[in-house]
Amino acid sequence: DNFQNKNVPLVRLRSSLKGPTYKAGFCFSELVSVAELRQAHDSTNAQVYQIQSAADLGEVQAFVPPQYGETVLFGVGYTKTKQSVVSPREQLTLCGLQEFPSGASILWGVELEEDQNNLMPENLRTPRATSHLFSNTVIPTSENEFDAEYCLQIDLGGFPGWLTGPVVIDAVKKCFRYAEKYFGEGHEESSQLAARLNELRAAESVNGSDALGTDPLGEWDGREIDQALLMTP
Repeated sequence: DNFQNKNVPLVRLRSSLKGPTYKAGFCFSELVSVAELRQAHDSTNAQVYQIQSAADLGEVQAFVPPQYGETVLFGVGYTKTKQSVVSPREQLTLCGLQEFPSGASILWGVELEEDQNNLMPENLRTPRATSHLFSNTVIPTSENEFDAEYCLQIDLGGFPGWLTGPVVIDAVKKCFRYAEKYFGEGHEESSQLAARLNELRAAESVNGSDALGTDPLGEWDGREIDQALLMTP
């Protein structure tokens, strides 16, 4: 309830999901980073988009020890919520996605300090929410099943810490419920995930294994390309 003396709880939720495991971590990241998918399960989300991204993931990887996997995504994202049980909040988060040879992946994020506010969009400021710790770990357990663990410690800015836990748990559960349906339909040719996986496979076959680093959003239309990265609920 008071991890690292931050006065807000660290919430950890786990789930076993059925569906394709190819790029499962990358596709799970899009559930919280692509506006169309995020807003399908998060009614409080108003905006989520990329502000800055690494121009060369190779330069980032040079600073990543081998045991921490391959950097697939790295950048800064902005998110803003709607009025709900609290007034609108905004976040500016440094995030990344690490993939491992086993097929596992870790999606992570940490709030930027106020001295980085020059990266904020030019609009009226709202109270700041702060993600002290965020990660989502995906580990394949079979050809068509994987485990996911979602960890989040967030300060909602002026919202009582003892109420934060239930709010966060509800948001993550909704994400998992949507993921269960999204991945569960992944083997159906007409499903949204199947189409996305075909795009990712095509990009890899044309550009090689670094395709995601150069064009992580594949064939998403222009609107979604402007609304991408890895923002927490």
